Amino acid sequence: MLRGKGSVIVPDILANAGGVMGSYFEWTQNIQQYSWPIDKFRKELDLRMSRAFEDVFKEAKTHSIDLRTAAFVLAVKRVAAAYALRGSLV
Repeated sequence: MLRGKGSVIVPDILANAGGVMGSYFEWTQNIQQYSWPIDKFRKELDLRMSRAFEDVFKEAKTHSIDLRTAAFVLAVKRVAAAYALRGSLV
């Protein structure tokens, strides 16, 4: 219904990715026994989240699909590319 009314629906994978990415940053800092200043943490998180949204939005526009489907298409493309690099793609 929301899509039918023209509302933009951000897919769950993007909406929740900020928390996951933040946890990953903290984990890597703990392993390295190094702590980023909060400004660097926010800058890195903003950069990566912005890039992720832009990639999904571009995919959606390219194929005239909703953001959820675009996120799935982009994910499958990336997995296929990784398999191809490793020579494991059937």
